[in-house]
Amino acid sequence: MEIGTYVSLAIYFIAMLAIGLYAFKTNEDSASGYLLGGRKLSAPVVALSAGASDMSGWMLMGVPGAMYLSGASSLWIVFGLILGAWINYLVVAPRLRVFTEVADDSITLPDYFENRFLDKSRMLRVIGSIVIILFFTLYTSAGVVSGGKLFESSFGLSYEMGIYITAGVVVTYTFFGGFTAVSLTDFIQGIIMFIALILVPSVVLFELGGINSTLNSLQTINPELLSLMTDANTGKALSIIGIISLFSWGLGYFGQPHIIVRFMAIKGVEALPAARRIGMSWMIISLMGAAMTGIFGLAYVNANNIALDDHETIFLVLSQLLFNPIIGGFLLAAILAAIMSTISSQLLVTSSSLTRDVYASFLNTKASESQQVLVGRICVIVVAIAAIILALGENKTILSLVSNAWAGFGAAFGPLVLLSLTWGKMTKNGALAGMVAGTVTVLVWIFVPIDEQGATLSSIIYEIIPGFLVSAAAIVITSLAMPDKNTEASDLFARFIAKFDALHQR
Repeated sequence: MEIGTYVSLAIYFIAMLAIGLYAFKTNEDSASGYLLGGRKLSAPVVALSAGASDMSGWMLMGVPGAMYLSGASSLWIVFGLILGAWINYLVVAPRLRVFTEVADDSITLPDYFENRFLDKSRMLRVIGSIVIILFFTLYTSAGVVSGGKLFESSFGLSYEMGIYITAGVVVTYTFFGGFTAVSLTDFIQGIIMFIALILVPSVVLFELGGINSTLNSLQTINPELLSLMTDANTGKALSIIGIISLFSWGLGYFGQPHIIVRFMAIKGVEALPAARRIGMSWMIISLMGAAMTGIFGLAYVNANNIALDDHETIFLVLSQLLFNPIIGGFLLAAILAAIMSTISSQLLVTSSSLTRDVYASFLNTKASESQQVLVGRICVIVVAIAAIILALGENKTILSLVSNAWAGFGAAFGPLVLLSLTWGKMTKNGALAGMVAGTVTVLVWIFVPIDEQGATLSSIIYEIIPGFLVSAAAIVITSLAMPDKNTEASDLFARFIAKFDALHQR
């Protein structure tokens, strides 16, 4: 690899560390300042940091790879994600921003659950924390693995060295700068990803002679590549259940802690419409760019007789074949940006939960703000070490499990978040039932075999659908069957509605 590529990457790493130092110097020395940026993030930062932390390497490697392999039928996932993100901005974002402030200035999701339902048993906090810590430690490990493999395949470094470099840079800026650093670096990383996903498919299209020539090439390779209703890889028509399964990825948005925490951190409800417009524009253009990279890349590879061992590396291959080393380094930085933005967000959410929901709630209930910040920084390191240990094994089972974390969070937290913000009759027992029922349903769907070959229910329908439905049903049925005798939670909900309506009438 040429020197220009290394120069581009060095500039990228220095910029990320500089942002961490800036955030360290400007942050409030408080739990809210370190873990939630003091609730003063601007609309552009919230929008792009939410998008960058959401998409990860999946957008630059997973989406292009799926389009390369299966063709336009993979767009159903894209459509589902876009719809889910839009509803998330429209319904969840403004309500959560107001309610978390009304509910005793909640700064983590378990914090909000406990304060929303005035849960003196603390079970909502405990179970919510367990779900977050378990899934996000594994999720973080998957990101570290991605970084290790990227350095191994692109730079000739050892897999282990790639892990240490990836984790080292992310931990450094997250440790010092906290949520502000994570959000600002995500903002920069979101811009890099956006430019890369416009640049690569555009250049490929130019090299192939334009859109008509490219589409004709794809028709020649396999006419089913351009069909929304047929999987070009298998040649089989998509069933209604198959389309619903792909489209239902959008349900996961309502329960992803690393995404919805951005809504809690924005400077005010009045900034959310701008965040929604910026965020959705970024998402639609970036996802379509990723999809076009995959399918146009297939036409390019076929036209030039290029051997591609792994379809998920199409973005990586194109970035090195079509651009000079400096721009190629920038495009590699885009993949690193996608990976690092998600790792940092997951690290901080897990650290926040360990700090607020374990340490400050159970181990040291009188912990000062500065003590909580210190513990938060220590927890960043602890979670990162755990993720590195898991990643060093290159354990494929871990990656398989983490691929289901989206469904796990979506089912465990999605209906709970939605109903807690919109239904005043929801109770603490309903919230507990929904969280447990959603998690258990997803785990059963993933792991319990249904035939002698070991196939699971996930092979029939994506587990987020039954998990989400069972969780929502458990919340509604339990809340109606076991109403709260104490009206304090209902009074809190009424205060939230009054404040929310007053803000909307401005």
